Amino acid sequence: MQDVSKAESDRLFTPHQAADFLSLSPRWLELKRYHGGGPPFVRISARCVRYRLSDLEEWVGDRVRHSTSDVRGDEQ
Repeated sequence: MQDVSKAESDRLFTPHQAADFLSLSPRWLELKRYHGGGPPFVRISARCVRYRLSDLEEWVGDRVRHSTSDVRGDEQ
């Protein structure tokens, strides 16, 4: 990981921006918020959800594998 400032790592992404960053669809993120298994998110209000850059990067880092048999039990 590159060395980023605290302010940058706490930067908030909209669901569309987070989906773009992860190369996933916004709908996939929406389903994972409901069912679990996706990246952590911040609920600002009942209709406002955001994702912290640091959480997205950590979530991706936790999913790095070296072979298809490398299963850690966190895939859903």
